[in-house]
Amino acid sequence: MINARCSCGALTLSLPGPSQLVVACHCLDCQRRTGAPFGVGAFYPAHAVTISGPSKQYVRTAASGGMVRSHFCPDCGATVYWYADNLPEMIGVAVGAIANPDFPPPIRSVFEQSKHGWVEIAGASHFQQGSVAKRLG
Repeated sequence: MINARCSCGALTLSLPGPSQLVVACHCLDCQRRTGAPFGVGAFYPAHAVTISGPSKQYVRTAASGGMVRSHFCPDCGATVYWYADNLPEMIGVAVGAIANPDFPPPIRSVFEQSKHGWVEIAGASHFQQGSVAKRLG
């Protein structure tokens, strides 16, 4: 088992292990959500994740067209996980909330049309546009 949590520890997730689908997203919404030049999410089957603690939800329209429901800690404000309409059976978990330097790197890098020029995601498949869902097949 792997654990993810917010900054204060009030919102936690128990994960079944390392994810096979880790994605770096450079869309402007992920840049704003993380306060960083890109976000990195690990995707799991939703039924395999146990969530403990309170969260608040922020709903937005994703660059891919569907809705994304981000869940963050109401105390410290850290985003820990999200659900996306384009991946209805999956939950996205912020890799930063896992806080393990040995966690697998991204295998996909999406929305690179808004990637900062100095960012390099080595070893990943690169896509100028498109969602994670469109790249699963």
